[in-house]
Amino acid sequence: MEGEGACGAVTTLLVASSGGHLAQLVELVGRLPLMDSGRHWVTFRGPQSESLLAGERVTFVPAVRERDHIGILFAAARAVRMFAGERYRAVVSTGSGVALAFLPYAALLGIDAHYIESSSRVRARSTTGRLLSRFPRIRLYQQFPAGATSRWHYGGSVFDSFEPSSVEPRPIKRLVVTVGGHRAFRRLIERLVQILPPDVDALWQTGPTPVEDLGIQARPFLPALELEDAIRNADAVVAHAGCGSALTALKVGRCPVLVPRDPGLGEVVDDHQSDFAGALAERGLALCRTTANLTLADLEAAAVRAVVRVADPPPFRLAASS
Repeated sequence: MEGEGACGAVTTLLVASSGGHLAQLVELVGRLPLMDSGRHWVTFRGPQSESLLAGERVTFVPAVRERDHIGILFAAARAVRMFAGERYRAVVSTGSGVALAFLPYAALLGIDAHYIESSSRVRARSTTGRLLSRFPRIRLYQQFPAGATSRWHYGGSVFDSFEPSSVEPRPIKRLVVTVGGHRAFRRLIERLVQILPPDVDALWQTGPTPVEDLGIQARPFLPALELEDAIRNADAVVAHAGCGSALTALKVGRCPVLVPRDPGLGEVVDDHQSDFAGALAERGLALCRTTANLTLADLEAAAVRAVVRVADPPPFRLAASS
């Protein structure tokens, strides 16, 4: 699965950090217009990436964390070697920091470079997006029309592939709780412990959140396919308002209850999760709640909602070469 291939092939390079960034690019790849010449992925090794990209051609690079200048330099060194050994027709990235290692160098070499801002960014740009906007040869895309400008094109949204539906009411017997893998979110776990009846069978994916004193059987991380299967068979799902967690629920037909993290408490860098959860709620694809107002009735309301795939979603529009 891993490798840089032979010189002479013409390929589209797909670059994304693991987590929600990778989940978005995997979801979008079938709607991109550049896939007729083969594809090669660059991401971080982990349970999610290994399961999502099973059977794909992948080069794993060391993880680049938030504001990780050293990590970007190491990834950039890998980019230099890859571009020297293979011909690429385009590079497409959904971020985050690893995009800074690949897109500017690709643009410098005259390779079409496309950056798709995360769908979690409804209004404000990410740090990666702001930095990449300084490079005039990189084409920039926003996933919400309201955020489009003369420089930032609206190409479509990863959520164009989904629409709301409904199912018969049912009691909450099986619940999945997922808070992502990068930051703790203890307030949400504590709130759910308070409101859940004892007969609810909950699967707790807690990431780095310390939960030893809460009396629950937690799992810090689950492989992507295992988490998808658990959500598919659950009556409801509660998640932090991260794009990856939301996409996982939507892919298997569930309408998630999204609870944004609070930047004032250091749970996230800014308020983009609140914007994101609100935008999905407007589409009918999620319920948006805070930890303070989350109730069992919210889980029951989500359980009667469903999400279905759009039969023929529109292509994601990439700008033509100039």
